[in-house]
Amino acid sequence: MKEISYKKILFTEEQLQNRVKELGKTLARDYEGQDLLLLGVLKGSLFFLTDLARATKMPVMVDMIGISSIPDTTRATGIVRITKDVDIDITGKHVIVVEDIIRTGLTTAYLLQTLETRKPASLEVCTLLYNPDRQLIDLPVKYYGFEVDRSWLIGYGMDNGEIGRNLPFIAEIEHH
Repeated sequence: MKEISYKKILFTEEQLQNRVKELGKTLARDYEGQDLLLLGVLKGSLFFLTDLARATKMPVMVDMIGISSIPDTTRATGIVRITKDVDIDITGKHVIVVEDIIRTGLTTAYLLQTLETRKPASLEVCTLLYNPDRQLIDLPVKYYGFEVDRSWLIGYGMDNGEIGRNLPFIAEIEHH
């Protein structure tokens, strides 16, 4: 089994949980009394989505969508495909797309464009980590946990070769 090694911890478990609680309070305030669907993007948002749903002190629906890039094209063209679609009908519902990290914004922009055709009442983005300096497309990110400038991170849903998602913190790793 591959060993997990990292340079330094960027966000501790306590920092993550405190920020997620703040985001949950904001969502509960902004969507009070409305049909809210938290739509997690597999696999990276899994832990963030779970904690965010628990921190949002109101009834919420939770679903997952899977997307993957077409090899050797996403960086240049943003071509992605849906590998697991939404199970809940989003028509007329307020949908928050929950991401682990937004870098270029290409994949998220594709996802938003696809979901918009299904006529939700509103469609917003909530990402744990946000790197506005690397964005290649103007993407409206209404809610985010932390701004980052490092590209290679692991933990709290993010992986390196499918290893490290279960770490309770986020760390910077060496990229090989």
